[in-house]
Amino acid sequence: MISDPRLGDGLFSPAAYAREDEAADDHFYVIPRKVVHIDDGAIVALGRLYAELLPSGGRLLDLMSSWRSHLPEGFNTRAVVGLGLNAEEMADNPQLTTHVVYDLNRDPRLPFADEKFDGAMCAVSIQYVVHPLLVFREVRRVLRPGAPFVVSFSNRCFPTKAVAVWLDTSDEQHLTLVRTYFTAAGGWTDAQAENRSLGGHGDPLYSVWARASAGTTAARPTIA
Repeated sequence: MISDPRLGDGLFSPAAYAREDEAADDHFYVIPRKVVHIDDGAIVALGRLYAELLPSGGRLLDLMSSWRSHLPEGFNTRAVVGLGLNAEEMADNPQLTTHVVYDLNRDPRLPFADEKFDGAMCAVSIQYVVHPLLVFREVRRVLRPGAPFVVSFSNRCFPTKAVAVWLDTSDEQHLTLVRTYFTAAGGWTDAQAENRSLGGHGDPLYSVWARASAGTTAARPTIA
């Protein structure tokens, strides 16, 4: 059983992370969905954001990865490691150099060594995370000091798998919510939240990012 600080840190009640479908996530994602979840304009905006924030030539973690990572064309990386729930989707992702099938909601402890990555991203998936503070602490642990973690989302989701606090808040409030995850988790600096939409009538794109603080690496969460 997970010993989860969210139950006692005063951020939200456990009900905030309840979902309509509480069945194991690997059952829901067993069928490959080889589609993009944002339109072309939002994909362009996300690629531009990654080009601004992620280090060229670095080793990157694509958290809750899928069929596409949306790194801009020609972006130089040493490696991109995908962590997600569907092996077939990630195997067809041309930007991943390797991938790991892993359920963060079952065990938020990342299967990587300390300070292994130069950057991390999580696109259109943060709304499904039921242990956000633990996950943000783990991402901090596996990032080198100064490395960015970029969390992006739009206005759509699988509603039966999204947590209650996400469904009960607006797009603008989602920016505040994710920034609060960074702040409450600790170990992050220079947090910023922005509407990065290109405008027009397409899908919006929102993003929150921060950098891993220098100093002692965050401790791994305990499992009781």
